[in-house]
Amino acid sequence: MLIQNSDCIWESMNPQLAAPLFAGWDDTMIWSCLQGVMGHIYVDSLQQPRSAMALLGDFCFFAGEPKEALVAYKPSICQQDYMIMTAQTQGWLGLIEQVYGQKARKRQRYAFKKEAQGFQVEKLQGFVAGLSSEFTLCMIDRTWFHYCRSLAWCADFVSLYQDYETFQQLGLGVLALRQGEPVAGASSYSRYRDGIEIEIDTKEAYRRQGLATACAAKLMLCCLERGLYPSWDAHNEASAALAQKLGYQLEGAYTAYEIMGY
Repeated sequence: MLIQNSDCIWESMNPQLAAPLFAGWDDTMIWSCLQGVMGHIYVDSLQQPRSAMALLGDFCFFAGEPKEALVAYKPSICQQDYMIMTAQTQGWLGLIEQVYGQKARKRQRYAFKKEAQGFQVEKLQGFVAGLSSEFTLCMIDRTWFHYCRSLAWCADFVSLYQDYETFQQLGLGVLALRQGEPVAGASSYSRYRDGIEIEIDTKEAYRRQGLATACAAKLMLCCLERGLYPSWDAHNEASAALAQKLGYQLEGAYTAYEIMGY
């Protein structure tokens, strides 16, 4: 089935046709879309696309020739009123500002190199072992999958998986429990062929107690044992600092826009 709007934007049923437009952009969520694992690719032509948008969850990436119609296009699958948009050229970034105006909030995010050899297993194991005895770690199973879906603070741990069977096949997640109740966690926000994109959150009352560090370290170890790469992209400086503590190497800051009222 083709998805078309009045501005001639289609969803590509052959995402690899758009791959040259995203060449050199090392972002696993783009890879998820191009590989057909998760997400969607929208283009201005089904035969020879010159402009493309990769869409996965709350993230939107633009590549190729800047096209206003593509920036303004909201696919019917998007029910949320929030989106994070980014691109590697000023032409696209300028269009985002132009199209969304005051709805677009500019911010800096931080990308990290995709190099697993920098991780020190013993150091990660130490972060896990150093967790206070007040807390225990467990993997996200069927019960916890449905639990996470029911609460806003941890919904993104599993939100991109239509059911537990899909999560069991593609996803991976760790929760920190206190008296049997999840208070923090780290999970696969998304999946591509060779790894995951990490999502981390902690309930506000339990922050700054090492929970995010322990959960992330445990998830990284589980990924490494399975031959998966645990990719990290930081939303803010605190997340970037935690990533570097865990062994990630900073690639650099980049501009993104949070679209409020998308």
